[in-house]
Amino acid sequence: MKLNTLFTINAIVALLFGLGFVLMPDQVLDLYDVTLDDAGTYVANIFGAALLGFATMTWLARNSSASEARNGLMWGLFIEHTVGFVFSLMAQTNEIMNAMGWSIVAIYGLLALGYAYFLFMAPSD
Repeated sequence: MKLNTLFTINAIVALLFGLGFVLMPDQVLDLYDVTLDDAGTYVANIFGAALLGFATMTWLARNSSASEARNGLMWGLFIEHTVGFVFSLMAQTNEIMNAMGWSIVAIYGLLALGYAYFLFMAPSD
C-alpha cells in the first residue's frame, strides 16, 4: 500500500463518521447500542467536528511529498488511532457496545498499523 492510499482511506472513514457524529449522533451510536444524554450528544458533535478536521487534513495531504509536516501528521494520526484502538478495545471487552463495536476496534487498529508501517518500516521517499 502507498501512503496516499492510507491517507485517502483515512479521509473517507473520518468524513463518513464525522458527518454522522455531527448530523445524527444518536442514530449512529444506536447502531452500536449506545445511548446518549444531552452531554453525550454534545461530546459526539465535537468528536465529529474533529473527525471532519482529520478528513480534511488527510485528504489534502494524500499527494504531498515527504516533509516534516507530513511526518508530523503521520505521528499525530498514529497516536490518535493507537489510543482510539486501546479505548475502543476496552469498551468492547467491557461490553459497552454490541458486536458492531468490533468494527470500531478494527478500523482504529488497521489505521494504527498502517501509520506504524509508514513511520517505522517503509523506506522513506
